[in-house]
Amino acid sequence: MGVLNVTPDSFSENGKYQNHDDAIAHALRMVDEGADILDIGGESSRPYASPVLLEEECQRVIPVIQALSKLTSVPISIDTYKPEVMCRAVEAGVSIINDIKALREPGALEAARQCNVPVVLMHMKGEPQTMQNHPEYENIFEEVNLFFKERIEQCLQAGIKYENLILDPGFGFGKTMAHNFQLLKQLSNFKKTWKMPLLVGLSRKSLIKKALGLEVHDSLYPSIALAIYAVLQGVNIIRAHDVLATRQALDMIEALEVNVA
Repeated sequence: MGVLNVTPDSFSENGKYQNHDDAIAHALRMVDEGADILDIGGESSRPYASPVLLEEECQRVIPVIQALSKLTSVPISIDTYKPEVMCRAVEAGVSIINDIKALREPGALEAARQCNVPVVLMHMKGEPQTMQNHPEYENIFEEVNLFFKERIEQCLQAGIKYENLILDPGFGFGKTMAHNFQLLKQLSNFKKTWKMPLLVGLSRKSLIKKALGLEVHDSLYPSIALAIYAVLQGVNIIRAHDVLATRQALDMIEALEVNVA
């Protein structure tokens, strides 16, 4: 899943793809590099980020979605928690909803049911503005698992199909470095527990800086290492900023497994 942030304050691109033509060019480049999905976001979810108004978010993402849906057959995902944006994005050509709030916003469950497309349910403790203010867990695996159980039940009660659900443990969202590493070691257990697609976003995350002292622009190799580890634990979808390098690394892992088998 290639990441396209059309925001002025993304932690990784810092407004690099705000311009419509630049955004389209980068998205198509990611497709050429091997992206299976394009994930478009119009509101930064980095720690302490401020919310964006509905219309402003739509103005950022809808024209890009409309253009890309005509230029590529690669599925497009919308990274949003607002039900109105979900609906407009699906009308514009989106086929996956990626929600950092796991459909907890008022109206989001109904919007997802009406849209009838796959939905990513991500775990986040708190809100982007507050999530990194001393997050605490007694047992992070059990707490995230309980969160997934509650959200899945709510989705099914709302009429959302089980086969349309994808889970994301939410690395970096209301978690310390230790919490993130504990979750990494539990990825295979999440997979065994839920037997549904698992998505992770580990690319350029702050846990790399905290563990190795590297800035975002120096985090390519650690990001790839984390992606490989996640896939070996059974993760199905890797959300990545550096598509070509990640694609090649994962293709090598796949080739190894095929030839060994």
